[in-house]
Amino acid sequence: MNIIKYIDVFNEWVGKIFSWAIIALTLLAVIEVIERVVFNSPSVWGFEVTTQIFGFYFMVIAGYGLLYGSHVSIDVATHYLSPRKRAIVDIVAYLIFFFPFTLVCIWNGYFFAAKSWAIKETSMSVWGGPVYPIRTVIFVAFILLFLQGVSEVAKKIIFLKGGKASC
Repeated sequence: MNIIKYIDVFNEWVGKIFSWAIIALTLLAVIEVIERVVFNSPSVWGFEVTTQIFGFYFMVIAGYGLLYGSHVSIDVATHYLSPRKRAIVDIVAYLIFFFPFTLVCIWNGYFFAAKSWAIKETSMSVWGGPVYPIRTVIFVAFILLFLQGVSEVAKKIIFLKGGKASC
């Protein structure tokens, strides 16, 4: 199926491009430590910006993480099952837990971001930086995660039908 390939490639690119945010996060953290320790003059924005970059990094590559199976998974019960039975259990788990959770997060994330943009929300810190961009990341990240979940379930269905998609 082409849609599976498009979703996988899209999340692959998102993950590869935005994983570089960790470099910016590291550089800002080092600069903040140098300002704080060497010059005894911490910035008012350093902690907040590094927190937002980490949140961005963590959220936006969630679909990429699902693509490569790096999310936490409790497979004690399914470890000893055959690949076919494991695929069935995985599909049921996606339908019962994953899709409802991601859809609720998309729904609420949209309204959360829309309200934040409407009021041009800023943080309550001394710096008072904008938070509406990071609120939007929640919405976008859950869309990417949902799409990758669709791809994973489709691959498992193809596997169950005797296709070549891996589980």
